Parts: sequence; structure tokens; C-alpha cells
Amino acid sequence: MKNIEEIFSKYGIALSEQQVVQFDKYFNHLVETNKVMNLTAITEEKEVLFKHFLDSVLPCEVLKQNTSMIDVGSGAGFPAIPLKIVRPDLKVTMIDSLNKRVNFLNETTKLLGQKNVIAQHERAEDFARKNREKFDVATARAVAELNTLVEYLIPFVKVGGICVIYKSSKLEEELKNAQKAIKILGGSVEEIKKYYIEEIDAERNVLIIKKISKTPLEYPRDKNRPRLKPIK
Repeated sequence: MKNIEEIFSKYGIALSEQQVVQFDKYFNHLVETNKVMNLTAITEEKEVLFKHFLDSVLPCEVLKQNTSMIDVGSGAGFPAIPLKIVRPDLKVTMIDSLNKRVNFLNETTKLLGQKNVIAQHERAEDFARKNREKFDVATARAVAELNTLVEYLIPFVKVGGICVIYKSSKLEEELKNAQKAIKILGGSVEEIKKYYIEEIDAERNVLIIKKISKTPLEYPRDKNRPRLKPIK
């Protein structure tokens, strides 16, 4: 990808030659697969670079060394795969409800030679029952409204761990509606990190929620209830 090393450096992220090659392979595999499978509406190189790759890695500094991370609703692999490229120390689990997307994710991580990374075909609420409070970090990007999303994420995180949630500039409005859910689920808003990507004139917000107490066992609810009847 053109100038990726220079662009990432501008935003405080140094890439090795190997990482540049990995991003290039990822981009090509994404675009080729997207011709036969609907993974993303964004396929032009510059758009992918800024809206998917750079956007995914901006908050990488909040992740501690050797963190175990689950990415919920991974889709085409954002933010998990770009984060794993720039932070190979991470231990990454991706889950998605569509099997063909999971196959793409596993193909991609194999193509990139990534270790300690798996993709699973499962719904978040089902996977959470077997993996409660197992991960240091849970991430999600463009998955659901915040009051729904926190019910999917917070149960996965150990007490003392964090949720890293990627949102647009509308975050503060969503946050008002999610305060009760965050509290009930054992979370506390720690920080909102604000980023501005000059090249595409885009504001990005990343919400950091700290897990301060265990999540009650009835959450996450099944049968799509977090979406249909969010905690209010």
C-alpha cells in the first residue's frame, strides 16, 4: 500500500517492513474476496488505508503487553487483524455469526502468518456462556448501538480488564442511553479517546470501559434480546 509506513508514523505508529507486507497482503486478499463475498463497501486503497486499517490501530497503545483480546462481530477483521499486525504480542480471538466471514478471517490470519489468533463461528451471547470473564480486553467496531453492545462485550472481560469500543462522533448521545446498562453489567466509563484523521476529515471516538465488578449471570441475555430490548 502506498505510503502506509509514512502515514502510520504520522499517527505515532511505527511499522516494520514485515508489517508493511502484511497490510499489503491483507488489502489484496480483502479486495479479491470481496468480489465474491460482501465483506465491505470500502475497497478503494486510500479508503481502506484510512477508514479500516489506520482507524483500527489508533488506540493500540491502551492495550497492555501480551493482552488476551476478544473481538466481537469481527466481520472482515476490523479492528482485530490490523491490531494483531501492529501488536503481534496480542492473543486474539475473533467471533462472528456468519461462517463464511469466519472462514475469511482464518484464511487471512494464515496468509499473514499470524500466531495466537483464532476465529470462531458463534453468536456472542452463546460464546460468552463458555468464556465468561476470560479476556483482558473486548473490542467491537460498527456492531450495534452502545446500550446493546455493552451487553455483548462486558461479560467477556475479567474484572480489571477493559472494553475498547470504536464509535463515530455520535458517541456521547449513545453513551447517555447506555449508562444504566454499563453500571448493571459491572462496567465504568474510564475514558473517551478522540482522534482526528486529517486525510479524510473524520473524527473518531474510542470509548474505554473498565470492568469494576462481576457481571450478573443473567447477562448477556439470549434470543437476540440485547438488540430487541436493550437495558434502559
